[in-house]
Amino acid sequence: MSRWGRKNVKKTPEVIRTVTEGLKSLYRQKLLPLEQYYGFHDFHSPSLEDADFDNKPMVLVVGQYSTGKTTFIKYLLEQDIPGSRVGPEPTTDCFTAIMHGEVEGVIPGNALIVDPNKPFRKLNPFGNTFLNRFQCAQLPNQVLESISIIDTPGILSGAKQRVSRGYDFPAVLRWFAERVDRIILLFDAHKLEISDEFSEAIGALKGNEDKLRVVLNKADMVGTQQLMRVYGALMWSLGKVFGTPEVLRVYIGSFWSEPLLVPDNRRLFELEEEDLFADIQNLPRNAALRKLNDLVKRARLVRVHAHIISHLKQEMPSVFRKDNKKKNLIYQLPVIFSKIQLQHHISPGDFPDSAKMQEQLLVHDFTKFKTLKPNLMAALDELLSTDIAKLMPLLRQEEIEAGDQLGVQGGAFLGTRAGPFMEGDPFAMENGEGHGEEEEDWVVTKDKPKYDEIFFNLAPNEGKLSGTKAKDWMVSTRLPNSVLGRIWKLSDVDRDGMLDDEEFALASHLIEVKLEGHGLPPELPSRLIPPSKRRQKGSDA
Repeated sequence: MSRWGRKNVKKTPEVIRTVTEGLKSLYRQKLLPLEQYYGFHDFHSPSLEDADFDNKPMVLVVGQYSTGKTTFIKYLLEQDIPGSRVGPEPTTDCFTAIMHGEVEGVIPGNALIVDPNKPFRKLNPFGNTFLNRFQCAQLPNQVLESISIIDTPGILSGAKQRVSRGYDFPAVLRWFAERVDRIILLFDAHKLEISDEFSEAIGALKGNEDKLRVVLNKADMVGTQQLMRVYGALMWSLGKVFGTPEVLRVYIGSFWSEPLLVPDNRRLFELEEEDLFADIQNLPRNAALRKLNDLVKRARLVRVHAHIISHLKQEMPSVFRKDNKKKNLIYQLPVIFSKIQLQHHISPGDFPDSAKMQEQLLVHDFTKFKTLKPNLMAALDELLSTDIAKLMPLLRQEEIEAGDQLGVQGGAFLGTRAGPFMEGDPFAMENGEGHGEEEEDWVVTKDKPKYDEIFFNLAPNEGKLSGTKAKDWMVSTRLPNSVLGRIWKLSDVDRDGMLDDEEFALASHLIEVKLEGHGLPPELPSRLIPPSKRRQKGSDA
């Protein structure tokens, strides 16, 4: 084909079907070339890969040691995590990505960062010391079909923080904070002090305050009057650390499956848990919007970075006194920021931390910096002003389609929607299938006389307890509502919203099992189905 023929060939426009596809295309074509040209990855975060756009929403759980981070995750999943350990001392000594997998297992960090389907390949620069403290726990769990969770090492306090971890802990936290959809910051009602390492860790989360949710855990260990004082002290401490006039939202509760030690504030804990769970359940619906928001935030930082680098390049002399000029420019960096801000009409909130950038500039050769390239800057301006706006109709369409989805399901989220422990449509739950043979003995039989006495003392109507009466008795066990909700779902076998004597005995048995520290089955096994309900199911079949 002649040169003239090639000139007239028009490129077929790329068809974008989803917001994620559009964001990947814009990043590769317009933002990545600018990042590479101005060395953005040497100063800020590494380049993004397809896995960063395609991965499920992630939740980062951060807090001091023994604030209940791992227990909080187990409470959400209603399942033990492979390789985890819980105790009052600092037990979680590594970053653990908890993700869905068909088979339970643990993948070590060095193997994890070479997997192109996982969004962790860019953690390689943190080195072997970190990678030996990084792992992925995979397990088949319904919650993890919608989200992934990152458990972090307990942040040390006092003398413990003098021992070096061997890697840059705040930098790793910052890397995760930039990529996750939600950050859960846990505090213990008895451990409100903010150590130096904790303060540095919170500083690493700055710039991601929109993702941050603060949880005051173990609040059932104090009475109402003490809880008010603890809450006030926490708000005061957070105001000092974050340095903002806005008040952070703090969720109060006791996020584990054990009975409440002080049940005075049970109703408050229920409402707070509902709000937090609703926020987490909505993450899959809002995932595309979060990715778009993060890409715009990154593009604005890239634009500022390009102006800073080009300004430093222009100020450098061509031959003599380069070292002195470099030192002078680094010293005057805050003034340079102000000049760029006024000259290019850039918001001061888009600029990086000047002290941190001064440290980074010390090891760079200013003569190798690049001046502004108009075509690259024009492509970036087009991305921010036009291309992102073109994705908004597609985003709204995806939000409408996602509105019908239930969000995160399974685990503790299942218990919040069961029986009288939920407002609205309490009994719209699917029936279990295939519960086994009728001739199998019912394990509750031996304790049924004891449960029958309680049942008849509650004054059943026509042989059945209403949901309200059953709930009042079940709440007296002090177990959390999400756990009681799951017990109700398992016990109300015929889904009539009431409990007969056999169903009540089953519920009492499951409560005792939970109080003894055992887990609940996801579905009712055949040995637990009341005999009369087995016959009913047999006739239905």
